[in-house]
Amino acid sequence: MRKTATILVVAGALGLSACSGLNDRDQKMLSGGAIGAGVGAVGTVITGGCVTCGAVIGGAVGTGAGYIMHENEKARE
Repeated sequence: MRKTATILVVAGALGLSACSGLNDRDQKMLSGGAIGAGVGAVGTVITGGCVTCGAVIGGAVGTGAGYIMHENEKARE
């Protein structure tokens, strides 16, 4: 488990290092997805559920929330 977690952290860091040229919408969606995946994974570890399922569902919800936040801020301008 520890080896898998290390590989995921390194892969995530490398993947995010290439995201410097994102526009505001993409940045909010990426941040929301990453935060959602983390919260989903931790939540399912605590409750004893499927960690992969929690991370995928949390990531999808977080990505959607990031998109909605961007569109909401854009509408206020």
